[in-house]
Amino acid sequence: MRIKPIASNMTELLLNDGSRVLFSYETPVAHYKPSQFLYRTSRKWSVTTSKHIGKWDIAKWSDMPYSEMPQEYFDNLTERV
Repeated sequence: MRIKPIASNMTELLLNDGSRVLFSYETPVAHYKPSQFLYRTSRKWSVTTSKHIGKWDIAKWSDMPYSEMPQEYFDNLTERV
C-alpha cells in the first residue's frame, strides 16, 4: 500500500491488489480496479471535489465507463485498510 499525492488536496491510495482510491481532501470519492471497474461517489460534494474526480479519472482512464456508488461504499472500502 502506498500513498501518492497528486495535487493540492488530492491524494491517491495505491492498494496491494492494484486498486487505486482517490481522496479529495480527507474523503475517499473514487475507486479504480484495473480492467474491472471505475466507481465514483454518487454523493454531491463541493465543486472542487467534483473537479478532483473528473481530473483523476479522465487523466488515467478516459476510455473506461464509470458507475456511481453510494458514499458508504468508499467509506467502507477505506475502513478495511
